[in-house]
Amino acid sequence: MQESELNLFFSHIETELQQVPDEIRRLFHGRGRQWPGLEQLTCDWLQGQLVVSLFKPVSDKFLLALKSGLSAFGTSKVWKDKNGKAILLQHRYQDGAPAEVLVGELDTFPVVTESGLKFQLDLGRNQNSGLFLDMRYGRDWIRARADGKRVLNLFAYTCGFSVAAIAGGAEKVVNVDMAKASLSKGRDNHRLNGHDTGKVSFFAHDIFKSWGKIKKAGPYDFVIIDPPSFQKGSFALTKDYKKILRRLPELLSEGGEVLACVNSPSVSPQFLVDSMREEAPDIHFQYRLQNPPEFSDKDEEASLKVMVFK
Repeated sequence: MQESELNLFFSHIETELQQVPDEIRRLFHGRGRQWPGLEQLTCDWLQGQLVVSLFKPVSDKFLLALKSGLSAFGTSKVWKDKNGKAILLQHRYQDGAPAEVLVGELDTFPVVTESGLKFQLDLGRNQNSGLFLDMRYGRDWIRARADGKRVLNLFAYTCGFSVAAIAGGAEKVVNVDMAKASLSKGRDNHRLNGHDTGKVSFFAHDIFKSWGKIKKAGPYDFVIIDPPSFQKGSFALTKDYKKILRRLPELLSEGGEVLACVNSPSVSPQFLVDSMREEAPDIHFQYRLQNPPEFSDKDEEASLKVMVFK
């Protein structure tokens, strides 16, 4: 990380903030390796709050310059024009991802908007805030196709796909995730949007021990698979993903579709295509969704992969 490149960072977030819609957005994506010297830096706009994240340790000089620049940004014209309230710096490389407020007073549970839908975040206490912004096009995709359909949302987290599906008219969504707390936040997200939660199920189960219950609630017109790249003790991507794919034929309705996602830079899109061919040969690759432009990557093979199969 190079202190000399920080002027580019501040110039870019100023330009992006001037034209950002009144929704949650990533303003700077250094991890896409389009910004040499700033590869471990990101910046997200949460409709009044700015969250800047460092993913690896930096020099004292770099950190001082970053903090000083952010404090100055909190007095800028664009900050005032956009009604900026707080700036948070998060150290994602440290245990617990500690965060410090540099400007203003942080709203730790803000309600934000994406594609007209509301989501409540949890800031400053966990690595992730409750909504993965790079998956916006995936949520839009299921919303546009969900009318009257039954949806299975595996590794549901805070149920972003579920909220989008119900907003699109889904008949039923089944969310599965080991974390009860995440599913509880998902239920709250549905309520924020005035959804009928009678159409939504929340299974706080280990997927690999619950296939019988998952199958019983089907069949499904759409299956969404969006696992963590690695979760100690519960999920190893390249091995465990295939276990899910081989179950798909018994879960899908006739003509059903799969949205298979992977966000590990070490796994290529071809891994999903080849694995599906091996484990569920009657389900065929259709196309890959584009990622939002603010998440552009020097190597698209390493960026988020969101693949449609049928």
